[in-house]
Amino acid sequence: MKRTLLGLSLLCVGTATIFSACSSKTKGVSDKTGWNYNDSRLGGFDVTNYPGQQTGPGLVPIEGGRFTMGQTEEDLTYERNNIPRTVTVSSFYMDETEVANVHYREYIYWLQRSYGADYPEIVAKALPDSTAWRESLSYNEPYVNYYFRHAAYNNYPVVGVTWYQANEYCKWRSDRVNEMLLIKNGMLKKNANQVNEDVFNSETYSAGQYLGTPGKGQRRDLDPNGSGRRNASYSDGVLLPDYRLPTEAEWEYAALGYIENNPEPRTKRRRGEEAVTDRKVYPWGDVRSTRYQGRGASRGEYMGNYSRGGGDKMGVAGGLNDNADIPGPVYSYTPNGFGLYNMAGNVSEWVLDVYRPTSLQDVNGFRPFRGNEFRKNSVEADFTLTEKDSLGNLTKLNVDSNDLAGRYDHDYESYDARSAGDGDSTSGYVYDYGKTTLINNDSRVIKGGSWNDRAYWMSPGTRRFMQAGHTSKTVGFRCVMDRLGSPGFNNDPGGNQFSRRKRNKG
Repeated sequence: MKRTLLGLSLLCVGTATIFSACSSKTKGVSDKTGWNYNDSRLGGFDVTNYPGQQTGPGLVPIEGGRFTMGQTEEDLTYERNNIPRTVTVSSFYMDETEVANVHYREYIYWLQRSYGADYPEIVAKALPDSTAWRESLSYNEPYVNYYFRHAAYNNYPVVGVTWYQANEYCKWRSDRVNEMLLIKNGMLKKNANQVNEDVFNSETYSAGQYLGTPGKGQRRDLDPNGSGRRNASYSDGVLLPDYRLPTEAEWEYAALGYIENNPEPRTKRRRGEEAVTDRKVYPWGDVRSTRYQGRGASRGEYMGNYSRGGGDKMGVAGGLNDNADIPGPVYSYTPNGFGLYNMAGNVSEWVLDVYRPTSLQDVNGFRPFRGNEFRKNSVEADFTLTEKDSLGNLTKLNVDSNDLAGRYDHDYESYDARSAGDGDSTSGYVYDYGKTTLINNDSRVIKGGSWNDRAYWMSPGTRRFMQAGHTSKTVGFRCVMDRLGSPGFNNDPGGNQFSRRKRNKG
């Protein structure tokens, strides 16, 4: 396949769109050069009229802001592993619910159809670990055999999935959403027979390494020396950003849902107050009870799925408390202020962060995250992208010393920043896994209590960890997507907008 020059389309990774942007015919003039945009007679520089980012399938918008991250309630385990600090989280989108069995089975089906004949190990590697249900002195074999596969559990959260498997699902989902977006806009025709290297991938498509069958809505190439038609690129604002796991800060912020504790939130007619009243213990409100406090038939109902005590998973016959002995359907219980279901109880959830007991206490308070491993696309000597691999993906390399040389605005010394600032580099024994600790760079944070936990773990500030390659019958996940552009939604242009006086033309 012909290699493609590494151009603007790859430098703008992460840009998104709404469907109507795909057919934009913006006319305009550069206010810096005076040259026309979108004019093939003047070079054909293409600038899309970008109306803003749409909400991807399954997501709800989470308006960012500052909050007190950490364990603000009593630390019953005396671990001191989430000391309160003020941080700011950018706006983003988050799955309304946990990823359910039916969603994950769709993923497995697609892998089987695309790779099963030649790469069956890809399918086997993605399957959930159903044996995670097994436990000595318990009869859980029905769940081993049926929980993931049977229609009765379609809308129950998938469990037995490793951190790595959850990340691979996010990548697959990103490509499927973007492929359908292009199909709906007539830019790409349906292809039910794509296999191996001929599968749609957002990066390879934007780089010109996946051609597929172009539709009638394919974009016009305004370059006078171009081919007449071209694939959409990220700079067109056509493709959505990737789905991914949330950072710990994003997950905790979203779980608290403090937007409902703003006494006067912003509307079209008022600015909004920079204030939050009443700190929360649980995601569903400022009360300390796990039961619904309002009037009506629901009064006294459990607002989350958890274990009330040793051996008590659901109450008594005729009076079931949370009405679930294991995880319940993903739309069960009450959503929080952002409209998110089961941010406490049901299943704990994987997040992106590497676990450290003193993580992020003394670092930048903007978008905190531990776990960066910086990578880049593989490029040939002639500065063209390396051809995609046999599975249809671009080749990725670790950032090397040549990329870091001469740069003084970074605080990392290699591509791997997972241990940055944790003391391990100066005290080699601190995180010596298997000798002095069970923590290493493969330890990942899990958040939120599960159906098998006490109410204490449902407070968003509590945190635990598991090895990224381990599975559990109590741990699932949900995805997020970056919000690009302004932090506000509903076509908010960003920044405080004041009326402008007309400029003198002088």
